[in-house]
Amino acid sequence: MRFCARASSSAAAALAEARAQHRLAIFAGGSGLYFKALTRGLSAVPPIAPEIRESVRARLERDGVEALHGELAQRDPQSAERLKPRDRTRIARALEVIEATGRSLTDWHRDGLPPLLSPNTFRALFLEPDRDALYTRIDARFEAMLNAGAMEEVAALAERKLDPLLPAMKAHGVPWVIRHLGGEITLADAAEGAKNDTRRYTKRQFTWARHQLPDWTWIAPTGALAEVLRAFGR
Repeated sequence: MRFCARASSSAAAALAEARAQHRLAIFAGGSGLYFKALTRGLSAVPPIAPEIRESVRARLERDGVEALHGELAQRDPQSAERLKPRDRTRIARALEVIEATGRSLTDWHRDGLPPLLSPNTFRALFLEPDRDALYTRIDARFEAMLNAGAMEEVAALAERKLDPLLPAMKAHGVPWVIRHLGGEITLADAAEGAKNDTRRYTKRQFTWARHQLPDWTWIAPTGALAEVLRAFGR
């Protein structure tokens, strides 16, 4: 979340520069959370002290995710109801926020920062590629990663014995390749598992966008430029 706040600050500077030069600013790429921050505002959760994060994650490893979800249900019922009982990362995050601030994530989300882009001042497009073509590209991309040294990279990462909750340890393909390197599964099974995870992730991205960014226009990538030019009279 701190990274998202810094990104929002950088976006504000870029937008101010574009406006000063009377140029059209185009924000592209990034996660849906970035765009939600730009158009709907961002929760202002302060930084979490390292010792609090370490304490919560130690309890997570010792007591299990079900125990922490039960604790969250008592301390922040709304967040607990919203999260899946085995969502280790988000449950830990919700408890970290309560420990550090004495307030729930629900409170922080309600009292968020204002959006960078005011309503009716921007045109929002969600590029929706053909699903079959997208899945073909996902498969080809993972094969290219393997050929470019992904196995060696994951092996070096595994040797560091990092916190399994870190994003790098959960990146698509990493857990599967680690299992292959440990002799649990074949490389073919690891590749298929990683590809399936990525396909499921894209489905979740589409679902998230439809619910969290309901006023965006969905359009095929080939029609995006024409739509932008039409919207701004170019």
